[in-house]
Amino acid sequence: METIQIKDKIFRPYMSVEDINEILDSLSAQLNRDYADKDPLLIIVLNGAFIFAADLCKKLTIPCRLSLIKVSSYQGTESTNQISNLIGLKESLKNEHIIIVEDIIDTGNTMEYLLKTVSSHQPASMAICSLLFKPNSFSKDYKINYIGRSIPDDFVVGYGFDYDGYGRNLPCIYQLNA
Repeated sequence: METIQIKDKIFRPYMSVEDINEILDSLSAQLNRDYADKDPLLIIVLNGAFIFAADLCKKLTIPCRLSLIKVSSYQGTESTNQISNLIGLKESLKNEHIIIVEDIIDTGNTMEYLLKTVSSHQPASMAICSLLFKPNSFSKDYKINYIGRSIPDDFVVGYGFDYDGYGRNLPCIYQLNA
């Protein structure tokens, strides 16, 4: 993996395909174990989590269903701290076992919004599964049940992560070159 340029920024290699596959194996094994008898509904947070969620779901052996929701709080490389609900939930969530699948949790604002929205529908249980987590940016008081990897506060692209819409299609994860 070599450095890449997206628009006006340079990114250096951060996580390889092999690193990502190890995380997928670990998370799917945990979910298969913990939800063996629960038939969960996975709520996939678009746009960023779609590649991660697709790969994760291929490794799940449990019966499960998928739903998509689109929320956003980023503009460029910075969080706006404003949540925009762009596409909502259409399924009934009452008495369902919900797993919210997210690409990254940093400040926690988007997930806090989602947790409030989902909990208002009275699910049987709720859990969060995130590929990446930025503990130094996190400022909320809720548990993230399944974390692929904790990372520093650097901006990342690739494997679903983007910079102004570009870079999501990269098979590896790159970190902004400081």
